[in-house]
Amino acid sequence: MKINLMPVPYQVEWNEGLFRLDSTFTLVVKGNPHNRIYSAATRMLRKLSGRTGLFFTQDVIVPETSMDNPSIIIKITSPGKVDVNMDETYDLNINSQSITLNAATDIGALRGMETLLQLLSADGEGYYFPNVKIVDKPRFKWRGLMIDVARHWMPADVIKRNVDGIAAVKMNVLHLHISEDQGFRIESKIFPKLHELGSDGFYFTQEEIKDIIKYCDDRGIRVIPEFDIPGHSTSWFVAFPELSSAPGPYTIERRWGVMDPVFNPAKEETYEFFKAFFGEMTALFPDEYFHIGGDENNGRHWNANEEIQKFMKENNIPDNHALQTYFNNRILEILTSYNKKMVGWDEILHPGMPKNIVIQSWRGRKFLYESAANGYTGILSNGYYIDLCQKAEFHYLNDPIPPDTTLPESTLKNIWGGEVTSWAELVTPEIVDSRIWPRTAAIAERLWSPQNIRDVDDMYRRMEIISLQLEDVGLLHEKNQAMMLRRMMGSRNTKALKVLVDVVEPVKIYTRHRQGKTYTSYAPYTRIVDAAKPESHLARNFRIEAEKFVGNKNSTSEETISELMQMWKANHKKFLALMESSPVIREAEKLSENLAALSALGLDALKLIKDNKKADAGRFAEMRKLLEESKRPYGQAELAVLQGFEVLFNAAGK
Repeated sequence: MKINLMPVPYQVEWNEGLFRLDSTFTLVVKGNPHNRIYSAATRMLRKLSGRTGLFFTQDVIVPETSMDNPSIIIKITSPGKVDVNMDETYDLNINSQSITLNAATDIGALRGMETLLQLLSADGEGYYFPNVKIVDKPRFKWRGLMIDVARHWMPADVIKRNVDGIAAVKMNVLHLHISEDQGFRIESKIFPKLHELGSDGFYFTQEEIKDIIKYCDDRGIRVIPEFDIPGHSTSWFVAFPELSSAPGPYTIERRWGVMDPVFNPAKEETYEFFKAFFGEMTALFPDEYFHIGGDENNGRHWNANEEIQKFMKENNIPDNHALQTYFNNRILEILTSYNKKMVGWDEILHPGMPKNIVIQSWRGRKFLYESAANGYTGILSNGYYIDLCQKAEFHYLNDPIPPDTTLPESTLKNIWGGEVTSWAELVTPEIVDSRIWPRTAAIAERLWSPQNIRDVDDMYRRMEIISLQLEDVGLLHEKNQAMMLRRMMGSRNTKALKVLVDVVEPVKIYTRHRQGKTYTSYAPYTRIVDAAKPESHLARNFRIEAEKFVGNKNSTSEETISELMQMWKANHKKFLALMESSPVIREAEKLSENLAALSALGLDALKLIKDNKKADAGRFAEMRKLLEESKRPYGQAELAVLQGFEVLFNAAGK
């Protein structure tokens, strides 16, 4: 039987038979759980009702809920605590008469309920669960998603729907990047000028943060705040220029990049400020870990400040790295006084730091392994930068501990997992879901499932299924694209535009910033490049079907790729007509033209291959030239179908 679960559980044993759902389906909770289980069980019941259309008679699950012969029994030994060592193990047993979900804590039961929802199936007779025994546990204890709410503001509704997404794929950490050059995004009651002057009016109130933390706790998810210091800090200085290393006044930064403003580490007032501010914030965020950022300080303002240079000389501080070490140690003292453990990007690591800090490695596994070998706990983010629009396969095979590792056990035990990072330079609330999902589900599997679960093709198959299920929790990664296309056209006539958008992708890594547009926080993020998905699944399928046809003349594959190329060839004329009423799409004209030209040559190549003929030298040169020309991006987007055409052209040229 094909498994449609994501992440894949630790152990799965399929059995004959199935459990049929009908309107008599009921649920009870037994044991000694935390109260969060009752609202979670109610949500699961409502999701099942919504997906099946069945009118269940049971309404809200409460501690007093009791009945004879319930359809599902959830048995919990003890209340779970949402911390770094939470117990997430569970067993799920389904037979034709009943369902039992056993877990040591209610948090494990939450994970098991997500598995049960993914198991829902249907046939001609109705809805059912397959008979199965599952024993499940996570591979890593830290499986997170970082959302940058500072560069582009992400309000509470965006956060909550993405929290529901990470719960659905069994992740357990929400990391909020709260401060940045472009915005300070949280209410401070003791320093109100921070959010009043540094946010453009877009920030979380403390009540909203408490609500988000409660929302996460109900789903077994920790919340880690990040206040990025000493760099990435322009927005702080709009309110408090006296804490900076260069004279003000300051304004909120609108550009992207690594900026010069940085806190002054030579002033005692700096530490007095943080003592008070972190006192307020550590009381607001209950998790024992607290993130200080610490990355990308270029030191220019330190170098230009005579008082700082004098301070360094008097205190035998040889360089800026040592000066940041001094700053970090002072901040560490403050956080320790509030019983918090420091988390930071890998630049914060230096000799003498206590072993209970967490290093978040963004520069590579090398830094993760070095810190782990020296006794420091670490999590991996390098390779999980979801905003770079790389393919799910790349992220999926990026493992904190790869199969060929030779690291000793003493090092491995210090690698706690990883975090997806959703930086927001090129992301708005409208498109953030499409940049995070569904690829983050693949990373969630890497961090949960056994190391040997690495079948890329099967991952893509299951990810397509899970992507649609993620819509059910309120994520907008699938449906917002259609809305964006209608806005570009000013009408419902978007078919020709959709044909093109389905086979283009945003340029990868950070090249978008270097391709003719000056992006700022107020630039439009409403163009074709923004509507395009980070990875075109149609392009991937085209390449796979082309390989099947070339390999064995598969007739089904021939029909599939022929129909696609005929559609793409005919689409350019329709796209040109759309441009007359939608100038914003004009920048993609060359992409459409190249797609049509590639398709015309692709159909020729298809016929040559089918007839066992070889393209003459001139025709093959034309194919190779067009393929090379078509690699050029337009409007910061690029054609994603080139690999498939290359397969056909190479086969025709042999």
